[in-house]
Amino acid sequence: MKTKEILKKLIEFNTINDKENKEILDFIQNLLEEKGFRVEYRSKCLVISTKEKCKLGFIGHTDTVQYGDDWTYNPLELTEKNGKLYGLGTCDMKGGIAAILKAVIDIDWSNFNYGIRLFFTYDEEIGFNGIKEINGQNIKIPENVIIGEPTNNEIMNGSKGLIELKFEFNGKSAHSSNPKAGKNAIENGLVFLNQLRIFYNNLKLEIDNRFEIPYTTMNIGKIDGGKSINIVPNYCETYIDFRIINNEHRVKILNEINRLKELYQFEYEVINDIKPFITESKDCRTTNFITEASFIESKYRYILGAGPIKAHEANEYITEESLNKLVEQYKQLINKLCI
Repeated sequence: MKTKEILKKLIEFNTINDKENKEILDFIQNLLEEKGFRVEYRSKCLVISTKEKCKLGFIGHTDTVQYGDDWTYNPLELTEKNGKLYGLGTCDMKGGIAAILKAVIDIDWSNFNYGIRLFFTYDEEIGFNGIKEINGQNIKIPENVIIGEPTNNEIMNGSKGLIELKFEFNGKSAHSSNPKAGKNAIENGLVFLNQLRIFYNNLKLEIDNRFEIPYTTMNIGKIDGGKSINIVPNYCETYIDFRIINNEHRVKILNEINRLKELYQFEYEVINDIKPFITESKDCRTTNFITEASFIESKYRYILGAGPIKAHEANEYITEESLNKLVEQYKQLINKLCI
């Protein structure tokens, strides 16, 4: 089966929010079992390998994001035009999965001393619950791992961490003609945000040039509160994320939030707390997005997938040239690490 034919089949499964999770895993499992792979674990995840001793692993998530009404092509069909392969998930990341499958089924594993372990996960786009489930099963992940997220065929060896937070400010309602009778939760929140911004402006001066954006970033993504223009608001909430360059910044951010909490009397919840990682190498290239690489502890973690990088875009696509090149890149890594 050609790589493009595998990708065509993968695209036809509607895995938005893992809708056809079972069906896509059945297809992958059947394809690999025909080549002698054995299932190690199966739930909404699939872990499957060739030998007991594995030096190399590949991780790929089967779920996709929801598509919008601005698509020209049918998102659930592979459309080929001028060397471009259109379809929901072609880039993120069914193209990567197709290349993984093609690479491993083309190889005669009887000639290798070490096998390969493949991890197919779910819920990567929302909560990373698939890779978290695998971690909870104590399944051995090889020391070398490739994540097939889109990189336009460039090997990436690091990504920033992520802290996502929700803040809640409580006040007291009153008529706007007499604001002293109430406590304005929105104003309290704005004062807090201003103080947090002052802290952040100093933090971003600490840089790491291994990242394309070489400093920790802060984004105030949402603010909500109040009921009416003539009522002092008794509630306000805001959502903030930090993309951190190192774990030291994580500690500094949380320490500052706890200090400000004593001053401005709010509650907060850490929604996501994901560590940054760098796999040391001569050439360091990093992603600006979070992948499942951040959830594993393998010594050598790399991100390598097809391109161009069109994840989450209308008329998402990769080129056939990039897809075929990726298969050869994967084969080279297998021949290097599993011999």
